[in-house]
Amino acid sequence: MNLEIAFFCLAVLLIAIPAGGTETVKTSTAEEQTGVEVTVYNNNLGLVKDTRKVEIARGRGELRFMDVASGIMPYTVSVKSVNDPKNFTVLEQNYEYDLINAAKLLDKYVGKKIKIIDWNKFQDRKETIEATLLSNNEGPIYKINDEIYIGHPGVQVLPKLPENLIAKPTLMWLYENGAAAAHNLEVSYLTKNITWRADYVMVVNEDDTKGDLSGWVTLDNKSGTAYKDTRLKLVAGEVHRVSEPPERPMMPPMEAMRMAKVEQFQEKPFFEYHIYDLQRKTTLKDKQTKQVRLLEADSAKIQKELVVHGVKTFFTRLYREDVPKQPVGVFIKFKNAKENGLGMPLPAGVMRLYKKDTDGSRQFIGEDKIEHTPKDEEVKLKMGESFDVTAQRIQTDYKQLTRTLHESEWEIKIRNHSDKEVTVAIVEPLPGNWEMVSANQPYKKVDAFTIRFEVKVPKDGEVVVKYRVKIGL
Repeated sequence: MNLEIAFFCLAVLLIAIPAGGTETVKTSTAEEQTGVEVTVYNNNLGLVKDTRKVEIARGRGELRFMDVASGIMPYTVSVKSVNDPKNFTVLEQNYEYDLINAAKLLDKYVGKKIKIIDWNKFQDRKETIEATLLSNNEGPIYKINDEIYIGHPGVQVLPKLPENLIAKPTLMWLYENGAAAAHNLEVSYLTKNITWRADYVMVVNEDDTKGDLSGWVTLDNKSGTAYKDTRLKLVAGEVHRVSEPPERPMMPPMEAMRMAKVEQFQEKPFFEYHIYDLQRKTTLKDKQTKQVRLLEADSAKIQKELVVHGVKTFFTRLYREDVPKQPVGVFIKFKNAKENGLGMPLPAGVMRLYKKDTDGSRQFIGEDKIEHTPKDEEVKLKMGESFDVTAQRIQTDYKQLTRTLHESEWEIKIRNHSDKEVTVAIVEPLPGNWEMVSANQPYKKVDAFTIRFEVKVPKDGEVVVKYRVKIGL
């Protein structure tokens, strides 16, 4: 009796050992996930941390880790056992991306026999043809009954699925496992084709002195997989990469929405950047653009500016161009400060401004890009050019005193055709060593090579700024 039991145990043991020492193969899918964290950067880059509870056999085996991003950078993959790191080791890693499609399936059967089913439902005719696939380069070529066919109507039928083709991108590891219990595997990797940016909407009040600001995070996920119930973090800042940054995807502007004032993102300094941590879980579907509210501020103080800009080359040559009007730029500026209802570091993005017309309907008045803006710094946006305020520049005198010394006199006429008084700034960039000879209006020296006039122009009125300057190069 003992001898029979011994033979039975030996038989069971032999059955349990794969023939030829073949390793155990285990497949892990997203259904085994216990946690997902995604950190998205500005420059088309995401860091994925995927944690799964995986039961694998002891000894050496193969683990197929599926449902990873198709934009994965395989050389950035890191895998570890959180609960038992000493008993799990990866010996080899492969990234399988030879995904199934019709062309690749046919490529695997070049030189082999397949079936073609020619079914004409109108004639109620169904014919099965046996053919040898000679080539699949720019279309299939068949040999049928010793004749060559360049293409053939019907559906190709293959006897079985070829090896080395998979349905989804998959990480494959040859591992060594010394534990009997399941491993909590934490897999992290960088992926392309996922990005975020900030979009802002400001609604300006009637007299252009205050604005209600809403900030939105726009995420674009084209990485090739979905991230369900994930912890989302965003990094604002220019992270250096070796590869060229791709173009950023565009999205139509979103209307400002009034929402409950709950804290969505918690902002913290991080290295030389800023990180924004969403205080709840969210789902990022593949090929989805999602917007999440970043901030909201009511009645932030703003200031509208009308500015005329000069050009350095005006001052060192005879100015003969006929310029009846110079553009008068319209700018909105505000301070990103706590006392102004703001104070959160603002990620780079596009800010769009709206204002209600006389009928109470909101109208778009302009947009501009902002760079990463720390707290207590100023944001300045160009809205466009004034319709009712015009500027005309005339050079009334020019002398070249020496080879490097120039003297010129200028007259800049500002006309206001609107129904209220406006303030216009004239910003003049003066190259080299300069000396103001005379000026009929006070000016401010902004820096070593820039002066600024500010003049009040009454409604339906005109103000003329005259000055004479020497420029030494």
